[in-house]
Amino acid sequence: MDVNAKKIKTLRTQHGWTQQHLADACAISLRTVQRVERYGNASQETVLSLAAVFEIAQIDIVVPEEPIDLLSNPVKSQNKQLFAAALFGAMLGAFIMFMVK
Repeated sequence: MDVNAKKIKTLRTQHGWTQQHLADACAISLRTVQRVERYGNASQETVLSLAAVFEIAQIDIVVPEEPIDLLSNPVKSQNKQLFAAALFGAMLGAFIMFMVK
């Protein structure tokens, strides 16, 4: 899960804690704290621990995911392209039939 790495580092430094102190307080490894602060991803359990130690809500450190829009523009655009291709094909077919006759 994506977390706000900058906010976690800011919270840690505001408390005057080292990465090792935060790791000990959360019962996670130092490497996990380093990864969270550098890359901004953490497991659900790590997020729970961080929120508890900092006494904040999980939502305050989690980066919200963008919802998937099943009816997004690419689908509508594709439908328009298919309609235009069918219309062009019909017109071309009619023109050829007219010229052959």
